[in-house]
Amino acid sequence: MSYGVGRRVSGSGSRGYEGADGARGIRVDGAGDMPCVSPRGRSLLVAVLATLCSVLLAVTGAGPAGAAPFPTDPSSTALAPADDNDAPTQAAALAALLRDNPVHVTDQLPRDIPRSAAPEFANLAKRTGVPTYVLVLPDQGSGDRLLAAVHDRLGRDGLYVLVDEMGVADAAAFGVRAPADDASTVALYELPYDAGPLLSFERFTDVIALGGKKAAERANAAREKNEASGGEGVEELHIDPVDRDNQSFVTGIALTGVPLLILLLSPYVRRWIRRQRATGGPGAVERPSGYRRHFTPLRIEAGVAVLAAATVALGASLAFHEDSSRTSPPPTASDLSSRIERVAAGLQEDGKQGGKQGGAIYSDPESPRPLDPAQHRELLERIEKFDRGPVHIALVPQLTEDESGGEPEIFVEAVRKKMGREGDRGVYVVADPLGGSIEVVTYDVRIDANLIAFDIPDSIRYGDDDDRSIDHQLGERLDDLMTFLDKAPRTAHAETSSLGMDDAPEPVEDEALRPLFSGDFWPGLMIGALAAGLLFGIVAAILGLLRLAVPGLRRTPATTVSPDGALRFTAPPDPSPDFLRRTARDELDALAREFDAAADLRSSIRTRVYDCLDAATLLADRDPDGHVDADATPADLAAAIVLARVGRGALVGADKPCCGLNPLHGPSTGWRDARYSPDDQRLRTIPVCAECRVLVEVQPRLAYTLRLTLPGASRSERVPYEDAQGPLPAIADGVSQLISQVREYAGVQ
Repeated sequence: MSYGVGRRVSGSGSRGYEGADGARGIRVDGAGDMPCVSPRGRSLLVAVLATLCSVLLAVTGAGPAGAAPFPTDPSSTALAPADDNDAPTQAAALAALLRDNPVHVTDQLPRDIPRSAAPEFANLAKRTGVPTYVLVLPDQGSGDRLLAAVHDRLGRDGLYVLVDEMGVADAAAFGVRAPADDASTVALYELPYDAGPLLSFERFTDVIALGGKKAAERANAAREKNEASGGEGVEELHIDPVDRDNQSFVTGIALTGVPLLILLLSPYVRRWIRRQRATGGPGAVERPSGYRRHFTPLRIEAGVAVLAAATVALGASLAFHEDSSRTSPPPTASDLSSRIERVAAGLQEDGKQGGKQGGAIYSDPESPRPLDPAQHRELLERIEKFDRGPVHIALVPQLTEDESGGEPEIFVEAVRKKMGREGDRGVYVVADPLGGSIEVVTYDVRIDANLIAFDIPDSIRYGDDDDRSIDHQLGERLDDLMTFLDKAPRTAHAETSSLGMDDAPEPVEDEALRPLFSGDFWPGLMIGALAAGLLFGIVAAILGLLRLAVPGLRRTPATTVSPDGALRFTAPPDPSPDFLRRTARDELDALAREFDAAADLRSSIRTRVYDCLDAATLLADRDPDGHVDADATPADLAAAIVLARVGRGALVGADKPCCGLNPLHGPSTGWRDARYSPDDQRLRTIPVCAECRVLVEVQPRLAYTLRLTLPGASRSERVPYEDAQGPLPAIADGVSQLISQVREYAGVQ
């Protein structure tokens, strides 16, 4: 007999064989290849080979199709360990499961891959077009060896796929043509790491269905794209709790920062621009035609701030709408209880055999078997001799994706309750065959609870740091644990070491994201307010530096001469106290400089200018010390500005009545009919400046909107200038009358 020479083929490791002719599997030639063997010898050889095959099948545990899904008897032939390693024992159990159903979904990962999702995996497996066997298990570390061993035990050709909690972990084609390597590459590089097992397997089967050539092209494209991106991969599909905290934090910052910045910055910039208008700087512009103040700027800014806050809140709710980080369907109640029921039943079944005193050992059939037969027997003997109570040992993985959330105490409590009265008392040991940890919980036994909780050596709980063995030396460490328990002092009363932990969180709740407006949202509100204040300070500093650095932006009185020779001043109809104080100082300084510099003035003009400067100084700077008095009222400051601008107008030959709507605009340029008061529908003939004339000529009945008002007793009160206290109303009778009223007001003859 001769065998075809071939090479190993695999999905992500070396598994299976591919012959020189392209066929995969082991090729056995016919009898024609044995011409040197006689018919009688050939019959004898066939009989010997048949006997050997029967023995191998018995040893490897290739049982009938009706084998139990989860064998619980450690001495079962199907689970008997081989001499070389533990993989065939685990492989035998998995092969038995695949013999009943080509798709097996573990019950150990219900939070990530519930068993109820098995029909979806089965439907996806049909897309491949070849016999497909799927194992959905916790991360096995060496999946390629496991798949090869399962195939050998099952003895069926096909595509074998191993899926773990992250996605497709390994795949191999045995005796069939399927681009397992390329499909694994595409599933790895085309999907983000949080795509989940179901989506990963779906992409895998889609690529398998493409065929070898197209699958190879797709894999090369995915690999090149990943290399071009520097290995950063695809953007995540879902967010995690940390991302939600960041979203909440940013939302909080924006929700306070944006509206507060509007309320702080807008009035400041508005006042800054108004100052430029008032001083004739680069920002000076004429008031647009038809101007009317229906709403105060503060109300408009407040409305914009409220609208901005609502926009931020609504926009954040729409943009950050995720409410769960789950990538797979939620588990059912049966999914969450399946493993608990399996382990409890296994412990009860094992406890009834061998005459033990209620103790038992249960090894998870889906995991590597860390105990060889000798260790298993010795451990059972140690359990039988233990006289403090029954010892229940469960060799079961503890994973964060399991029904207990990876908490051994929660797992033990659930198993104990499921066992009923048989589990009321005893020592429960959970040994993880994948991670290697050992946890102990006692119920109603005469062992110090603190000793169990705190004094078990780390060499027993976790093993040595340099331990790299496949079985984590669990056999030796469990033997050491029994020695430790035997030597533990006997207490006077039975104690329980369980901390009474709450039940594991519900998977849906555990995967649920916190509401957007919670958590870090509240600190974000405070940071947003601080950020708005900081940004306002930066903008204010920049504008202040610009005002100092740019000559055109310095606070100098606005004096411009139009083409017709008229002098033009600017001022708002509702000046603030700061504006009045600043402008009064600037106007007095400007008038004093221009008066000293003037030469060859007629005596009447010199007298007029001097009287204006003297009267303005009496109102704003009585000391005089070159500074505006702190107690000067807004009406006095306005009168001082009017006198100073009249004096400056006289220096350039513009000795005319002041603007009747706003005397701060200085000398008028003509007379026009205008509605002076909102309560009076009549039109009056009044002097107006060039700025006010723009509106008066177009809309004379809206002229009153430009009338000067001054701050009143309260912050929101405005008083028409002709009703203000002091000498200012006298300007309606002329500048000479105003000067006389100022001197009388100041007590000067």
